[in-house]
Amino acid sequence: MINLLPPSIKESMSYARKNSLLLKWVIALLVSVVGVFVIIFFGQVYISQATERLEQEIAQSEQNLQEQNIEEVESRVQDISNSLNLVVDILSEQILFSSLIQSVGSVIPEGAVLTGLTINEAGGGIDLSANATDYDTATQVQVNLEDPANGIFTKADILNVRCDNTPSLDDIYPCQINLRALFGPNSQFLLIPSQSSMAAPSNNQEQSL
Repeated sequence: MINLLPPSIKESMSYARKNSLLLKWVIALLVSVVGVFVIIFFGQVYISQATERLEQEIAQSEQNLQEQNIEEVESRVQDISNSLNLVVDILSEQILFSSLIQSVGSVIPEGAVLTGLTINEAGGGIDLSANATDYDTATQVQVNLEDPANGIFTKADILNVRCDNTPSLDDIYPCQINLRALFGPNSQFLLIPSQSSMAAPSNNQEQSL
């Protein structure tokens, strides 16, 4: 087919086709640029949200670890403190059991027997138990232990007294008594006396030494 159009028109049509193609490339480029910006925007939003979420999780984890460590440290400190207190108490209040048992046994009234003797508290306290033939004998145990003339305890309190109303024929001690007694600061039965007694030793201490 022979194109009989004037050269000027043919040139205009050629430029029109080029402009149309160029416009398409421009539009495609703009769409691509917009797409890139959209991706960057949503990427930044996602990264920001993810970062904030991770920071919260890290903060929560650190707080949990800190709380756990605090509880663990407090528990360990308490255990160490208890152990140290126990060591100090034992070292500072060791009791001469051999002499104590002999002395307690010597003041137990007739009709009663000593059945138990244990440390109740390191600050000079001790628990005793005894069996007796009757209620009066059981209470007499407390009286004898607290008697200043015996010089064993400064105080002896009855925790409880129980008597079997229908004892068997073989049970000659139907009554049981439990007591709690306290040593004095200058007691001759303490291996290491208190600071006050060390500052001003008594005659009993001098004799025991």
